[in-house]
Amino acid sequence: MTEADYAALPNTLVVRELRYKIHIPGRRTRQVALVTTLLDPKRYPAKALAKLYGLRWQAETDLRHLKTTLGLDVLHSQTVPGVVKEMLAFVIIYNLVRRLMFQAAQRQRVQPSRISFIDAWRWLRHARPHDPLPILKVNPERPGRVEPRVRKRRPKPFPLMTRPRAQLRQEILTQRIAA
Repeated sequence: MTEADYAALPNTLVVRELRYKIHIPGRRTRQVALVTTLLDPKRYPAKALAKLYGLRWQAETDLRHLKTTLGLDVLHSQTVPGVVKEMLAFVIIYNLVRRLMFQAAQRQRVQPSRISFIDAWRWLRHARPHDPLPILKVNPERPGRVEPRVRKRRPKPFPLMTRPRAQLRQEILTQRIAA
């Protein structure tokens, strides 16, 4: 943000605070405070905003698909134009998978979010032109589902490769000869 943009911001901001409780069987009741600039309670009822806030999990899932399933967590390009091209390729692939999920959902009469992303992605990777759209896996509805943000495996104790492999090999060979 430039200094001019920052200076153009208002000194104060009027917000609306909503508090509601989340009841999940077998768990402690949790109270949530939601702060929003959507001030009109008739146009934006508290119940609707709470439901919308609960749907944020889908955005988390979509980001996970981009990063983990499609491999966007590691970019291989080392130049800005290369990174931009790589990002555009991921966006195109992601949109193709989502379009396939939408078509499968219409045919299978379920919500697109219920169609398995990984199943659609795998079919798309191996499909040939004019292959008929298969019946894709439908995920069960799991309202209130939560997943821990943890790694399944510990990272390996080796350092990252920051130099060319040939150079590292040469260093190892030089160390053996000197020893």
